[in-house]
Amino acid sequence: MGHDDGPGRRVLSGPGGGAADVLAALPGADLTTVQLEVARRRAARLSGPDVLRRHRTDRFAAPSPLPFARLRRVEDAVLGAAADFDLVALSPLVPLGTHSAVAGVAQHRVVPTGRGTEVAADPTTGLALEAAVRRSAEDVVRLATVQRVVRAQQVAAGLFAHFSLFGAVTAGRDSGDLTFERQHLAEHAGLLAAACRALGATEVSLAVTVLDPRFEGLLDAVPDVPVRPFPERESGRGGYYTGLCFKVYASFGGGELAEVGDGGFTSWTRKLLGNAKERFLTSALGVDRLATLLPA
Repeated sequence: MGHDDGPGRRVLSGPGGGAADVLAALPGADLTTVQLEVARRRAARLSGPDVLRRHRTDRFAAPSPLPFARLRRVEDAVLGAAADFDLVALSPLVPLGTHSAVAGVAQHRVVPTGRGTEVAADPTTGLALEAAVRRSAEDVVRLATVQRVVRAQQVAAGLFAHFSLFGAVTAGRDSGDLTFERQHLAEHAGLLAAACRALGATEVSLAVTVLDPRFEGLLDAVPDVPVRPFPERESGRGGYYTGLCFKVYASFGGGELAEVGDGGFTSWTRKLLGNAKERFLTSALGVDRLATLLPA
């Protein structure tokens, strides 16, 4: 259901029409004031049992069922593999519009706040912002982190709206002949494989989707990690990734290969810095996903 359908249209149109337009047109500070007052009034009507009831049923608030120690084991392994990257402790919030304006993610898939921000839905978007800041003083920026993120789209039964992701990014300037792309694709592939192997993976591979024919040659730039073409991939097309993207697969304890990560080249720092020469590569591993695959 779209945001302009059903209950949304009924609630926001109202007898005077355009209530959403009026609110959206308010200056930022005024809108924040309205949102905070609405939240204050709604919270004032709640009791302790009301809050507990919501905690038990709200997929955004319920704790993860995965053992903390297992998640921490995965986090330590993936961060330990990122020795050549600067580790960043990201805020759980990013500026409003980060995911839609920079990454092209539909706004209704993220959780906004009442203070001109939104909850992080992917660590690589927050890392993109920080990389853009640092690019003014550094030639090549390598950043990595682990972040608990929240996504608002509906998920299958038994899955949670929040989970941890390891993210790594490299930002730099086009140096011609896809030199940046070739070097850093190999670097990210090695990082992702090392992280999985540190957790006991017996097999790691990449499934690569070429979005621009010029990037075909980059398949040979990944040493020590098996690579297979993945032309039938549907996700990530249409502007999210550019040039080339890939999925990461790993096997633990002799089991079948399972998807554990994703990555590719994007135009995010080009958008942030307004410079067509900027180049940006992202990759990520699902911490929770890896934790479910590890032998007990």
